Amino acid sequence: MKYLCLVYLDERRLPEVPDAECKACGDALRQSGRMVAAEALQSVQTATTVRVRNGKVSVTDGPFAETKEVLAGFYLVDAADLDEAIDIAAKIPPARIGSVEVRPVRALAVDDLARAGRVAGDAQ
Repeated sequence: MKYLCLVYLDERRLPEVPDAECKACGDALRQSGRMVAAEALQSVQTATTVRVRNGKVSVTDGPFAETKEVLAGFYLVDAADLDEAIDIAAKIPPARIGSVEVRPVRALAVDDLARAGRVAGDAQ
């Protein structure tokens, strides 16, 4: 099952975690076959928030919410279960100074319908 590990931290503390350490963590996950994708994000100051209300698009510079800890990056991993995903998240270096939110990836209902259609089509 896929899990998204969202890395949150106070951006001012980012230099406390060397990029080389994060790269080594990603390399180890890749070698173990657990890595699906990972990326570090640019500063929250580069964020743009988009909302659509009553068909009107609103674009705002900056993040959705003003918080001390911001989304700094993510790891999309393939883990057997939540316990394994938590073990992986605990090894992500910024977890020492921030937090890592672990969330299972949800399959969209359209994916289920598409798979059902392929299966039905394969049977014909």
